[in-house]
Order: sequence, then C-alpha cells, then structure tokens
Amino acid sequence: MPAPEPGGVPLFPPLRVRGGRQSLRRAMRRRRRAVAAGLAVTAAALAVSSPQAAERTQSVATPAPRERGPAREAAVVSAPVRIADAETVRLLRPGDRVDVIASANSPSAGSDTARVVAMNARVTGVPAVRGGAPDAGALVVLAVPRETARVLAGAGTTSRLAVTLC
Repeated sequence: MPAPEPGGVPLFPPLRVRGGRQSLRRAMRRRRRAVAAGLAVTAAALAVSSPQAAERTQSVATPAPRERGPAREAAVVSAPVRIADAETVRLLRPGDRVDVIASANSPSAGSDTARVVAMNARVTGVPAVRGGAPDAGALVVLAVPRETARVLAGAGTTSRLAVTLC
C-alpha cells in the first residue's frame, strides 16, 4: 500500500513583526518607571504619616532665635544618665521612649519636689551593669536635644533620677 499524498499546505515566508523586541522593551521601561514613581510616592507618604515622624517632631524643640542666622532645630545629642534604680534600667531596650523624673536626694523633703526633666527621650543604649555598689544605679544613654542634655546633667548631680516608659 502506497503512502498517502502530502497535505496541501502551501509554503509561506516566516512572519516578521516590526519592532517587536523594541516595543516590548519600551513597554517594560515605561512600566518600571511607573512602578518606581508609585513606590517613591508611597514611601514619601509613609515617611510623613508614620508615628516615628510625629515623635521626632514632638521630641525635638527649636531653640530661641540667635542674633545671627535663622533659628534651627535643636541638635540631638547622646546624654548618658545615671538612673537610681538599676532594676528599672534592665527593662529598657534601645528605641524605647522614656520620661526622666528628678526627685530630691533627701527622703525628708516633701513628695512634691519631683519634677519631669526630659519627656519622650529615646533610649539609644543600655550599657552592661558593672560591679559596684548596689545602690549606685545604672547608666542609660538617651537621645535628647542639647538643652535637655544640659538639664539632665544638672539634675543628675543634685537629684535622684527615675524613668517611666512612654
């Protein structure tokens, strides 16, 4: 039995699409740019509306205007502070927000002598407690405006300092 005749499929030249690769590349480039622009706008919106941005604006005060030049935001500095209760300091972690309270050194003074010396200060470090007197307290490093650091240093020499978590 002989083989059947081949089908009647005519020969035709291959199809060539003009600019196929180039238009695909152009479309992908446009899409990448659109996605990048969308991500940039989203990142900017999140940065402005984040709770951390609100905390930064609340915790950094502006100093009094100087004689020369415009008023600038107060520089944030690291302030080492000795807290009277070492066990409280063990609860702190970098990134925590605390209020620092100063109270009179003498127990005979009235309870109304306590005052807040720093509000919403960010903890940047909690050094390891080294050997020493148990009532010597513990050190904590806070990020505060320069003026607040000055007040903390003064209060640390005349008062016992305590912290409360915000």
